[in-house]
Amino acid sequence: MSAPEVSFDTHPDRYRHLRVEYDGEIARIVLQVDEDGGLVPGYELKLNSYDLGVDIELYDAVQRLRFEHPEVRAVIVTGGLAKVFCAGANIRMLAQSSHSWKVNFCKFTNETRNGIEDATAHSGQTYLAAINGTAAGGGFELALACDRIILLDDGSTAVSLPEVPLLAVLPGTGGLTRLVDKRGVRKDLADVFATRSEGVRGPRAVEWGLVDEAVPRSRFEETVRLRAAEAAARSTRPRDVAGIPLTPLEREVSADAIRYPNVTADLDRANGLATITVYGPRQESESWPLAVTRELDDLILRLRTNELELGTWVIRTQGDAGRVLEAWQGDEWPADEIRHYFKRTLKRLDVTSRSLIALIEPGSCFAGPLLELALACDRQYMFDEDGTAITLTEANFGAFPMGNGLSRLAARFLDDPDHLAKLRQETGRELDATEAAEAGLVTFALDDIDWADEVRIALEERASLSPDALTAMEANLRFAGPETLETKIFARLTAWQNWVFNRPNAAGPEGALRRYGTGQRPAFDRKRV
Repeated sequence: MSAPEVSFDTHPDRYRHLRVEYDGEIARIVLQVDEDGGLVPGYELKLNSYDLGVDIELYDAVQRLRFEHPEVRAVIVTGGLAKVFCAGANIRMLAQSSHSWKVNFCKFTNETRNGIEDATAHSGQTYLAAINGTAAGGGFELALACDRIILLDDGSTAVSLPEVPLLAVLPGTGGLTRLVDKRGVRKDLADVFATRSEGVRGPRAVEWGLVDEAVPRSRFEETVRLRAAEAAARSTRPRDVAGIPLTPLEREVSADAIRYPNVTADLDRANGLATITVYGPRQESESWPLAVTRELDDLILRLRTNELELGTWVIRTQGDAGRVLEAWQGDEWPADEIRHYFKRTLKRLDVTSRSLIALIEPGSCFAGPLLELALACDRQYMFDEDGTAITLTEANFGAFPMGNGLSRLAARFLDDPDHLAKLRQETGRELDATEAAEAGLVTFALDDIDWADEVRIALEERASLSPDALTAMEANLRFAGPETLETKIFARLTAWQNWVFNRPNAAGPEGALRRYGTGQRPAFDRKRV
């Protein structure tokens, strides 16, 4: 399959695969996937199966619920087809897709699932899954991302993760990890469940911890509404505040650049380089934090999906550091919601398989939240000249945690809490290049004699190395510290998923993905490696 140019723009008026219904404090996302609405030709989205296009709509719906609908305090996710909740990722799509397409698809889907959990944890919008029909593979994984799972007990509705027995791959969006780490399913039962293609039904699904309730059809809708109302009553989401419309982004795309009002990317394909510049507010602006976050989020997705050979991203900023810090003041809605969105965008950067290099130059505004962009990079180069500075704020010590639960500073100085305490004493003060280097906040501080050559050599060296080795190295180094549900999903599970997706047992001409639904059994290489 040749990958199309993917846009992540959509709007509820253009949804083809789901609808969102509102009833006071409760919203309902109803999956009713258009079989003929695949993002690319070559497959039908039968049985509420999904591809990247479906996930783009789901991500958009989750975002709009958080920003445009502060009145919503509980969200029900359910199926809109008879006897089907969601059959998971479309197998024909996976079988015909390139490896890079599969990986980016799984990564984006993971991020959306994590965003659902983040909305439950931090936005007072509790998600509940009302499984009213078959929930297989990624369909059950969508339910696992919800806070509570209610299963229709009708003798036929089952939940399953059939990827291992049917497709020779793994559940790709955190299913195995959420079973044992989130829901506490006993590991031997999880083993049985993940190798039983027909799944588990009714009371046994409750007994094993796969779902919270199994309810007969006569009481199913009543129970779902009751659980949603209970969740809404517990919500701390503010009342009587106005939503923020997520208007269409302003964006200009040319052969060598992508430009938004607050973010630009210059694309140097000859050298495999994207130079991303984030601009601080031109004037005092309450709207800038949300605008710059939306633009950066969109740019990361577009580059990650459409520009596979731009392997190094250079991160720069320009603007007034004081205005950056002023714009991020406030701790009530929507300021807190915007901070969580910026946190999720930084996490998206963390798990992007690109080399990230920060250039801190005169006129930069790496301060507070924007300093997190530099700290997310694999290296930081700082120009040692008057007018070049970085500024730590309290936000750098935990407001934007990584997937491992640590601040980027804590991950940087993992075994040195005393150093973190010393850095905290520097909050609010501009640090020049010498001070930043001595504090360990930048990799190199370079004067005007060395700057151009050292930066050029570093970028040329990066471009000369194996992209595969760099991706593996960066993923290992970025997530120092504790392993969490999130790091397992993105690191351990995704690494194995990448591997098995590329193995002949799954993706070869006689592999399970290719032969699924043909009536032919896959031919497996039985060697364990």
